[in-house]
Amino acid sequence: MPLGGDFESALDAAKAGADWAWAMLYRELAGPVTGYLASRGAPEPEDLAAETFLQVARNIQSFEGGEGAFRSWVFVIAHRRLIDARRKRGRAPELSTLPDEGLHSGGDVEDEALERVVTGELRLVLEILSEDQRDVLSLRIIGNLTIEETAQAVGKRVGAVKALQRRGLIALREHLEQDRVSL
Repeated sequence: MPLGGDFESALDAAKAGADWAWAMLYRELAGPVTGYLASRGAPEPEDLAAETFLQVARNIQSFEGGEGAFRSWVFVIAHRRLIDARRKRGRAPELSTLPDEGLHSGGDVEDEALERVVTGELRLVLEILSEDQRDVLSLRIIGNLTIEETAQAVGKRVGAVKALQRRGLIALREHLEQDRVSL
């Protein structure tokens, strides 16, 4: 989050309910949070991102720390919302099998199409990894979290996160090299 010295004032203003501060924090984090959720196969990443920011708004009074800690805190909430959505999806029957393609209106069609292609390709590539490896790499790359922040988000030790990252990157490299050879 490139707020620098503005972060402290934005955080204080957001705690006081200032709209400009909420807009600034949301603008900086909404894209990465939504991207993380989409890359992890969230059924409705935009909805989960909105739920994440609602939880941030509810709990911001209790937050203390700097920019890095705030970013990590937001991704911990997003990760927990993703886990909750997976659990709920596992318990609830699928109510509709109609595709929602083409039902959305507005927005930039080219941007939406490109986002779907990139997200779809990313999901396909990440499918070769274990669930833990996908979580770690998504938080590190899309969320731009440090090793320590990622460990906090997934509830693992730093050493375990490093190992998961290393094994995941090796698996991706081998997969991509194998694809190059088979072409």
